[in-house]
Amino acid sequence: MATKIEPLTPELVDDFLCFFDHIAFADNPDWGSCYCYFFHVSEDAWEKSTKEENREGAKQLILAGVMHGYLAYADGQPAGWCNANGKSSYQRLLDEKELWDAEEGKMGAIVCFIIAPDQRRKGIARQLLQGVCSGFESEGYDYVEAYPRKGELSAAEQYHGPLSMYIEEGFSICKEFEEYYIVRKRLKKAR
Repeated sequence: MATKIEPLTPELVDDFLCFFDHIAFADNPDWGSCYCYFFHVSEDAWEKSTKEENREGAKQLILAGVMHGYLAYADGQPAGWCNANGKSSYQRLLDEKELWDAEEGKMGAIVCFIIAPDQRRKGIARQLLQGVCSGFESEGYDYVEAYPRKGELSAAEQYHGPLSMYIEEGFSICKEFEEYYIVRKRLKKAR
């Protein structure tokens, strides 16, 4: 089975919506209303939003070129998603002051991985992570960071990606909190 990683563009909005409408949360319907919109809005706005509003909000952000990330395709069908963008593009990250320090340079952030239930444990998340790092590097980012959670977690609860994957891909722990880490990787400078 060939896996292809593609950056999200407005032309792929239908694939993104199909993935979230029918595939992403087949085994976890309680999270099916997210559409990876969670990190783009304040906590107050999120609490009041419906599934339909989240879907439309995500769609509009994609069409406007604001929501970024990467889709994975297995045999031509959407099989995974990674929500990755400039760190300051996420309202939720802006609202969490503990996530900010005096880091220097342009910072990318990875906030979510979702892999189709029948495609898990096949290396798709790692391929997405590699695609994100390569994409950020080509866009002139200096660093990329992510927020893996601690503990024995279900696949759904590991939506930030497992710590072990980040460490194996050259990330280092730069902050530790009670429930999660901040891991960061310096990207090669574009010449």
